[in-house]
Amino acid sequence: MLEETRQSIYTKQVRIASLLLYQNVLEQETWEAYVKLLHSLANFALDGHENSSRRLSYLFAYGRWFRAIASTGYNWRDYLISQILTSENPFSQQAQTTEFKLLSQSLVAAAKHDLQVLEEISLWGGDKLVDCIESFGDRPVTLQLSESNISRLSEVKRSLILKFQSTDDWTQLLPELANYYKHSGTGIFTDYDAFRWCKGHLEGIAYPDLVQLSDLIGYESQRQTLYKNTEAFLAGYHGLHTLLYGSRGTGKSSMVKSLMYAYRDRGLRLVEVAKNDLKDLPIIAEILRQVPQKFIIFVDDLSFEEESEDYKALKVVLEGNLSAQPNNLLVYATSNRRHLLREYFSDRPSLRDLSDSKEVNPWDTMQEKLSLSDRFGLTLTFLQADQEIYLKIVHHLAKRAGIELLDDDLNFRALQWATRHNGQSGRTAQQFVDFLQADLELKS
Repeated sequence: MLEETRQSIYTKQVRIASLLLYQNVLEQETWEAYVKLLHSLANFALDGHENSSRRLSYLFAYGRWFRAIASTGYNWRDYLISQILTSENPFSQQAQTTEFKLLSQSLVAAAKHDLQVLEEISLWGGDKLVDCIESFGDRPVTLQLSESNISRLSEVKRSLILKFQSTDDWTQLLPELANYYKHSGTGIFTDYDAFRWCKGHLEGIAYPDLVQLSDLIGYESQRQTLYKNTEAFLAGYHGLHTLLYGSRGTGKSSMVKSLMYAYRDRGLRLVEVAKNDLKDLPIIAEILRQVPQKFIIFVDDLSFEEESEDYKALKVVLEGNLSAQPNNLLVYATSNRRHLLREYFSDRPSLRDLSDSKEVNPWDTMQEKLSLSDRFGLTLTFLQADQEIYLKIVHHLAKRAGIELLDDDLNFRALQWATRHNGQSGRTAQQFVDFLQADLELKS
């Protein structure tokens, strides 16, 4: 019996070692724990029940694997499928830019081989792993998740995982897998819908602020224009870099964030870049150029001080240099200023300046400062909300929060709040409703 078990484990180890393209899944903590567990089980089966240290070794190894897989939120089979969908390897990388029928046949054959191996391994976890340990005389706890966390994934990714779950031959799904790579990318780009540029690299945002279209009240014309531009961009046309400027609290940022919720299943991703990191924009553009998704670089509250030259990096992305502009990237920026570079009266040359200034062409400098906003192909203006729009936003938010007050009472409170605080705006409306909801619930 022990010899039969040892041989079965050894066969699994050989199959794992034979992976050709998907070896990078072995670099994950959960996979490392699984491989070490197989090794410990094989050693115990080789020595027999007399070796107590080998027994302790596989029990510790099972505990490490149990903890690792539980922390992912997946069961073992779903975890392996998720690793296949995110793996960066020659097959997944070529599939992003090449039709499946035109891919190298050797790559296709290698991918089929690896899918067969991974499918076999996916069936040798959970209950079968527990059965093996029970045959050694121990009764480990079985890992059973009531619901795998695939429910939080995008529709495209969730649909493909469900297909993998329901088929008994993963190689049949290879064309669909290649198509998934082509439209959704690999690695971090298929794991997240939103990113931020942080300390020289992209990091995924696990819990992005998903603003729904129904939450946007007022500014219908601006919203329709922005959405139309984004849809053209996703359809393969030349979208326009867009500047959203106007009064504070009017929902400029929320409107950009709503695009992620509306279009993430069509491959749209948002990359948040802080003003202090704008100098890295050309680097970011070159990274994003290599992947199939469409990206909106989102710069919030954009403006530049007089001494800052970061705007030159922004100009490179907006207009390009010797390198062609990436066709999968747009810049959407919000600002409270129409002219993004701070301008002073002293910047405007007088007759004295023209004769005494150290700069020969001061008018050129001023024009350079004023022309940055002109490099955005589309400019959307957000004026301060009037009372009608403000109260409309308040009523929408109050209804969503489950607040039940007479209209006149709600209007009176909302206008009083705006007078005492930050004026009539969408942001003020949200702050008022948050306060009102807590106040009413604490009094009840």
